[in-house]
Amino acid sequence: MSIDVRREPCSRHQDSIEQDGIHLPVAGLTPMTTLDYPGHLACVVFLQGCPLRCGYCHNPQMLASRRSEPQEWLEIHEFLENRRGLLDGVVFSGGEPTQHADLAPAMRDAKALGFKVGLHTAGIYPSRLETLLPWLDWVGLDVKGHADDFERIAGRRRVWKRHAQSLALLLDSGIDLECRTTVHWRDFDLKAIERLALSLVDCGVRHYALQLARHDQCLNPAYTEPIVDAPRPEDAARLVRRLAPYFDQLTLRE
Repeated sequence: MSIDVRREPCSRHQDSIEQDGIHLPVAGLTPMTTLDYPGHLACVVFLQGCPLRCGYCHNPQMLASRRSEPQEWLEIHEFLENRRGLLDGVVFSGGEPTQHADLAPAMRDAKALGFKVGLHTAGIYPSRLETLLPWLDWVGLDVKGHADDFERIAGRRRVWKRHAQSLALLLDSGIDLECRTTVHWRDFDLKAIERLALSLVDCGVRHYALQLARHDQCLNPAYTEPIVDAPRPEDAARLVRRLAPYFDQLTLRE
């Protein structure tokens, strides 16, 4: 077992005490994936609760907040103990995982077991995100849209500036960062994607992924309906090829 003692040394006894007191509402677990932490074999821990209301959201059952029980993280800890040497990392996702105060001790627990730690977040809690930086190896930052569109797509007001603060924090931290945007053609056209991508280039983003939204089980039923004038797949691919030279890595995920 590899224990990271560079940032915040603590004894094994202290770790076990903290582990018993970690309260996180676990909504689900993907035992193994190669997609959610690029280049690594990882599991994904989904946490319950999200304040955003994106129309395309395909996990609406994870939006409502709830209280957690101590055994929820204990079960995840036991799972991780049994996967040491088999998985590279643990990704915390949601929902919006950074809304939970006990996320930092959970990340510290995962690091103590020898795992790399990844995070999926929309960056709407920059102060909480800053406390997580010492434990993070990789972040997938969900960029809902350009500054003018972010709050409309996210379904909540006064969140774009907080997201921008989080992006700045992550760029300054040196932590491996992938910005990603879920593209639903009710929210975007090709020009809007290009505008957003170039704005991220100007910020210093070097790794970017465009993810085509699923049309099943959307929070807003209108997002499940066909879009007559939606761009063709080849049009999106052509735009990605044109934008690729601006990034170290630009990916289109269908």
